[in-house]
Amino acid sequence: MPVEIAQAFEAQFGGRPDFWVRAPGRVDVIGTHTDYNQGWVLPAAIDRYVSLAVRARPEPQVTVKALDMSQEATFPLDDLETCKPALPDWALYPAGVAWSLHQAGLSTPGFQAAFASNVPIGAGLSSSAAVEAAHAMAWKQLGGWDATRMTLAQLCQQAENQYVGVNTGLMDQFASLHGQAGKALLFDCRTLDWEATPLPAEVLLVIADTGTRRSLTTSHYNERRADCEAAVEALKHHLPGITALRDVSPEQFDQLKSDIPEQPRMRAEHIIHENRRVLAAAEALKAGDVTRLGNLMDESQISSRDLFEASGPQLDAMWKVAHGHPARLGGRFSGGGWAGCMVFLVKADGSDDFADFLAHAYHQVTGLEARLYPLRAADGAMVMEMEE
Repeated sequence: MPVEIAQAFEAQFGGRPDFWVRAPGRVDVIGTHTDYNQGWVLPAAIDRYVSLAVRARPEPQVTVKALDMSQEATFPLDDLETCKPALPDWALYPAGVAWSLHQAGLSTPGFQAAFASNVPIGAGLSSSAAVEAAHAMAWKQLGGWDATRMTLAQLCQQAENQYVGVNTGLMDQFASLHGQAGKALLFDCRTLDWEATPLPAEVLLVIADTGTRRSLTTSHYNERRADCEAAVEALKHHLPGITALRDVSPEQFDQLKSDIPEQPRMRAEHIIHENRRVLAAAEALKAGDVTRLGNLMDESQISSRDLFEASGPQLDAMWKVAHGHPARLGGRFSGGGWAGCMVFLVKADGSDDFADFLAHAYHQVTGLEARLYPLRAADGAMVMEMEE
């Protein structure tokens, strides 16, 4: 356990925690907003984590100290609906996980906890899913019940959708719980089938943090989801068997798009072609074709910007100036979009120079300071024993 968290726990609660949990953030290599359209995504868990120190308590309540924000929240486990309006935004995620576990009939013993994170908040790296996964694993440990990681991912998604109020897909929670070191994960969001694909050693994923932030609860995320659902409803007049944009081929869309209102039509065009890009990207990884993968990431960024309108001025500036470096193979924004981070596929032997170049070029164009760091694909959330 990170020493500072152990010390903070002892200062806050007295004594040692019983155990700790580490849950990673994630980067989506490709697959913008395809998850809630029952399509395919290609994420990887990353070596940036939420670390949660936990000690069981007999009372049916949870007290959590968020070290990064110097805030504390307490909520009763037997009245999660009533306490909801009084909770700070960050505490809705652990409370929501408790609520979702209750819905599934799983026990949620009380505990004290302290957590910290080096996953940037609001940057498109799924800090919220990491918080959810960490708390779900903690309750699994305390409750002694059995549940698969996929079940936990679905319960965490339910917490975010129905308790927090953000209509995310399953990708973020899936990646945080199922990550594998050195591998990306091709995930079918409808069937829940998935496979791990090694990332070639000659490339790195480099995160470029634009220094801008957005909140999913105040962004256009839910609006985009509604647009996609409207497109499905319009297409059902001609394709009555469809339930999601995943069911529509590019050829069918080209024939029928004139019957869809303009805004839902733009969103649908992006999603339908993005699904094909995700599958093509997985095949490129299997073949070791990093040039093809980089091109697909660039195509994803252009489509996300122009059709889904989910990029932002700083993201656009970062993507544009990165083209000036020879180690760059491709790039796109990570997460829901609008602000936060870009992820670039970069030749490993030129990654340090690329980072220096991009930070300087981005500052010249925007006046903002960017933070750049390479990512390693990491293992999923796990419970860790306390060291003596």
